[in-house]
Amino acid sequence: MAMFEMVLALLLGAALLSMVARSVAVPYPTLLALGGVVLALVPGLPDVALPPDLILALFVARVLLDAAHDTSFRDLKRNWKPVLSLVVVAVGLTTAAVAVTARFFLPDMPWAAAIALGALLAPPDAVAALAVMRQVTPPHRIRTVLEGESLLNDASSLLIYRLAVGAMASGGLSVGDAAPAFLLVAIGSVVVGWLLAKLTSDLIRRVSDAPTATILQFVTTFGVWLIAERLHLSEVVTVVTFGITAARSSTLAMPADVRVSSFATWGTMTFVLNVLAFTLVGLQLRPVLPALEDGQNAAWLGFALVILGIVIVVRLAWVLLYGSLHRDDPSMAGAMTRHEGMKGFCQVSRQSGRLVGRGWAGRLWRRRSGKWRWSVWPVAPLLWRSGRSVPPGATAGSAAETAASSTTSAAPGC
Repeated sequence: MAMFEMVLALLLGAALLSMVARSVAVPYPTLLALGGVVLALVPGLPDVALPPDLILALFVARVLLDAAHDTSFRDLKRNWKPVLSLVVVAVGLTTAAVAVTARFFLPDMPWAAAIALGALLAPPDAVAALAVMRQVTPPHRIRTVLEGESLLNDASSLLIYRLAVGAMASGGLSVGDAAPAFLLVAIGSVVVGWLLAKLTSDLIRRVSDAPTATILQFVTTFGVWLIAERLHLSEVVTVVTFGITAARSSTLAMPADVRVSSFATWGTMTFVLNVLAFTLVGLQLRPVLPALEDGQNAAWLGFALVILGIVIVVRLAWVLLYGSLHRDDPSMAGAMTRHEGMKGFCQVSRQSGRLVGRGWAGRLWRRRSGKWRWSVWPVAPLLWRSGRSVPPGATAGSAAETAASSTTSAAPGC
């Protein structure tokens, strides 16, 4: 009963914070993460610990599916170069930079653990990005790139994370041996996602009762994630493929009353899941604080701030470099001439029609409060245990991950 009461209190507090966020024109994930941090510092509150598998299926699956439904496959295909640069290069560079920095400050931290920490912090969060974009009204191409990255960056970072965890568990891992398996997993995930979308679309299209259609959508949303998990496929790629395919094949075929009811129900449910997720992100600070050694809190805080700075600087540096290398790309210039720019986030050059100044920062500086990261990070320290001791990297990594996620959630957009 105590947990039920706490959930109700979290929902009430989150609703109030969301109202405040709208009144002051601040994305609601910012205040929700801050509220979670404040609650983590309140003594006497029960600890909130959910199984990692439940967190992934409950919070990530629906958010990815919601974003996939709103993504145009045609626009995504047209802008595949910048999307791929962010999903692969930006995530890879950020992971490597965080790993090297962590090893520099904590020489006892295994390389695999440092890479796992980097993978956790590398990708931005889809919900926070969409919340920002709804307020600043970015140009269509920028929105397409950000949405495309949001759909796929979790897949690339989870891939790196699982490789690192596998290396920690087995004592070593050959990338050459793992590459074919992961390629097969990626192809299988796309095929399974497409097949499930076709099957469920044909089923839902035949339903004319709104409550029944909503229940079927509820089951398929989380069922696709669970099926991919059971088949040892990429849950993220499977759900994204499922969402994009289903949006193109079943949404318009639904009766109008079913479509309106479904959108309203899922909109509310997605908001509730996001509210709980971002609040729980802040609450993850509670189990970290007692684990820090007495007298070393300042050192751990400094380490977390350094990691935070590395994450921000590397991402912005890559964005600026990519923009300068593709300055003469006609597709980039053409996309900018149709807009005056993002309100308060950027300016558009009247001479070149390209995004300049704060626009690059606004384009790719986003809240890094992803929900899957705080669900899988606790696994890493368990793999580092040797006898009764835990290497310093376990505590430091938890502190860095929590601080970086919470701080960048609360920071201004650019």
